[in-house]
Amino acid sequence: MKRHTEIVIVGGGIAGASLAYFLARGGATDVVLLEREAQAGHHATGRSAAMLAELDSVPTLLELKTASAGFFREPPASFSDQPILTRSGLLVPLRGDWWRALVDMADTLAAHGLTIEQWSADDLRRVVPLLDAERFEGAAFLPEDGRIDVHELLSSYLRHAKRAGILTEYHTTVRAIVREGERCVGVRTDAGEVRARWVVNAAGAWASEIGQLAAASSIALVPHRRTIAIFDPPSDVDVRSWPFVSCEQDGVYFAPESGSMLVCPMDETPVSAHDASPEEQAIAEAFERLGMVAPRLVPRSVRRSWAGLRTFAPDRVPVIGEDPRRPGFFWLAGQGGCGIETSPIVGAVAADLLLTGRSDRFAAERLAPARFSAGVQ
Repeated sequence: MKRHTEIVIVGGGIAGASLAYFLARGGATDVVLLEREAQAGHHATGRSAAMLAELDSVPTLLELKTASAGFFREPPASFSDQPILTRSGLLVPLRGDWWRALVDMADTLAAHGLTIEQWSADDLRRVVPLLDAERFEGAAFLPEDGRIDVHELLSSYLRHAKRAGILTEYHTTVRAIVREGERCVGVRTDAGEVRARWVVNAAGAWASEIGQLAAASSIALVPHRRTIAIFDPPSDVDVRSWPFVSCEQDGVYFAPESGSMLVCPMDETPVSAHDASPEEQAIAEAFERLGMVAPRLVPRSVRRSWAGLRTFAPDRVPVIGEDPRRPGFFWLAGQGGCGIETSPIVGAVAADLLLTGRSDRFAAERLAPARFSAGVQ
């Protein structure tokens, strides 16, 4: 392992990988990325529903998603071997106050760059015939959104970083953060010590633990388990052209998945950081909720299921920037459920901050860890 470097990144998920890519794009290649698993993206990144869903009730997340969308639709030349995005569309059925809010916000959402259509109940019946259209007054449809090829995205980020000279070390666990006075100056791992000018905390569900090792600011980053199940649709129904359907008000989403269907109860169960596995209760809730919105879709059996951890800050906005009390320690954490779909702008902003101390791409102070410090707004 390299013993001295400019930047050491702790974590090889989508956050660390995208940062490595944008650092390389910025000319910084004296970088080491550390991942304790045998491969990158083993936890949250590899267990996502992999959806670009720009519509979001949190304004900062809405802006981060729309700022990233262009990267997926038209990646840089030679970035990937395969398309990153399949524009299958995002369908959000709504009723009551939620539907009226969408109608009222249509112009505002369009001003943010969203391509959004207002669908009627008849449109719902036509496109997703098994959906109980009587339950909804209408829907938001985002035709330019769709499924992200996470493997292609992650491997492309890392491939370009490695070609530029950035080093990746797997099977490497950080045991301590090395400090001199108040400043972080490296990490101690089970393979030895790496000295660095910057230590980047991109550890996902383990970000709080890494922060504690650095005696950095106390930020309540909490992992939450989310569950997905795969099942077969009715044999007489062709679901291949269906969009991703997110019934937010009923707490369930479903979508075609390689000839089958996936369903999620949109569960957010606070847990400690661990290698997550699905629980039967969450799967049962998924099918119960699916039965409310599309009764004929409910299967008799599950083909497979999995769970992943999504880590949220108290305000559900990512935490990006140097720690206000621990110089040299840089947070890149708390991406919640949108780490993949915001990775282009988040990785680029983080790289800007590390290389120049500022970014023109986004109002970085809205993401800064200092927002959780007393007296900082």
